[in-house]
Amino acid sequence: MKFRILILLFITLFLTGCVGVSSKGIFGTGVSVALDPRSLGTQIDDSIMQKNLSARILLLDKKYFLSVKSKVLDGRIFLTGKVDDPEEKLQLTKLAWETEGARSVRNDIKIKEKFNFKQSAKDVLITSQLRTALIINKEIKATNYQIDTYKKKIYVYGIALTADEKELVVKEAKEILDVEDVIASILIVDDLRIQKN
Repeated sequence: MKFRILILLFITLFLTGCVGVSSKGIFGTGVSVALDPRSLGTQIDDSIMQKNLSARILLLDKKYFLSVKSKVLDGRIFLTGKVDDPEEKLQLTKLAWETEGARSVRNDIKIKEKFNFKQSAKDVLITSQLRTALIINKEIKATNYQIDTYKKKIYVYGIALTADEKELVVKEAKEILDVEDVIASILIVDDLRIQKN
């Protein structure tokens, strides 16, 4: 009987401690947990994923403590901040996808550098050409991919429904004029599913 009372007291304290907490994240405004539309279980899962990902990012390199922020909402991971080069951005994206329970990853990390209008214009053109090619190609689900172009190198990351779709995305990227290299970090849906024993 005493054990049950202690458990109820602990749960009550835990839940009442959560009510007044607000979270200020990448959206810039606080969201009260009491008004959060997610279930308590989802909030806890998101919190665990967030702590897990933050710890792994710090283990990768301590410099990310101030430069990279992550937020998890309903299993969807959002990354923001600045890094020195595209390879770091790609590495952080892979790290986020490897987080258990990740449903999607949105990487809004920017690359630090001096602004070069001519180079930026070419990169934007390459990105928009590839985005258009993916949308037009009916065998590719374009919304599953994020594209970054940096100094004529295309970085594509996302999820392909099949290995053929993955190959098509890379092929489309390589066919764009002025592209020097294509770095693809594309996972296949079947590789994400948990295999049952």
